[in-house]
Amino acid sequence: MYSQWPQLYYQEYKDTYFTLHRWLQIIGKIKLNKTPCLNHSWHASFKVTSSGISTMAFPDRDRTLTIDFDFLSHSITFTTSDGSHVTRDLRSESVADFYERVKETLRFLNVEAHFTPRPNELPDAIPFKKDTEHCEYDPFYAQDIWQALVRIDLALNKFRSRFVGKASEPLLYWGSFDLACSRFSGRHAPEHPGGVPHLPDKIVKEAYSREVFNCGFWPGNEIYPHPAFFCYIYPEPDGFSSGEILPHSCFYHHNLGEYVLPYEAVVASPRPEAMILEFLESCYERAAWLAQWDRENLESDAYLLRLQNRQPANH
Repeated sequence: MYSQWPQLYYQEYKDTYFTLHRWLQIIGKIKLNKTPCLNHSWHASFKVTSSGISTMAFPDRDRTLTIDFDFLSHSITFTTSDGSHVTRDLRSESVADFYERVKETLRFLNVEAHFTPRPNELPDAIPFKKDTEHCEYDPFYAQDIWQALVRIDLALNKFRSRFVGKASEPLLYWGSFDLACSRFSGRHAPEHPGGVPHLPDKIVKEAYSREVFNCGFWPGNEIYPHPAFFCYIYPEPDGFSSGEILPHSCFYHHNLGEYVLPYEAVVASPRPEAMILEFLESCYERAAWLAQWDRENLESDAYLLRLQNRQPANH
């Protein structure tokens, strides 16, 4: 049923995307409030699942809570480990109305969550309870964005498996709505200047406290109104932006400060996943070489290679 990569056109889906992004921020802030802090904000992120996007289980006193967006049934489900279960439909409604429905559900489940009720990393930062501007939810567009994320998650997991240093699995960050994974050199980085819209500098400085290569996908924004894959390194070494990166359809976007591979180029390829991996590997190899990362120790492990190359067991 979903064998093909979906076509994504920013100007068509952006209203649904803008609304869904803010809904995800509301749910993300609940998890952020409840979860012990991990480095690089990994604790607050979401995972792509076989039906949508999930917080995965996170603490709520002596139990756990999981909140799942389901883009097959177009619903959101709150499940606690002590047996409580509430499902609400996803429909066209304002951020303000969604926010009130979530608060009502939390009260029903006896969940206390305290957070600043306005979005992060967005230029407008309209408080959730006052946001009646973003109110469109088209199931078709929501499902297409999720279906793209499913396929991209698979590619990023393969890229993740080729690195033995510190690295994240593919995580969906609700602040920026990007599905990304990170590789680290193991060395400290110079202090980041901060300046991300409506995000405390201390969070940004911690996130970039170590040398990092980041890559992934995001559905676009008004600076670059197209869905795309991205790669960047912090701190960026001299010469990184002028390199010859494959495939030839990618380019360095100076306003964004990263290499960009248009999603439409990937969808048009006879081997979309292979093109994504070529892009990620090409960017990483140039970044790691220019930054003089210890690639011998970060990229090779004889025992892992044996496990990855093993034949299927007979038991």
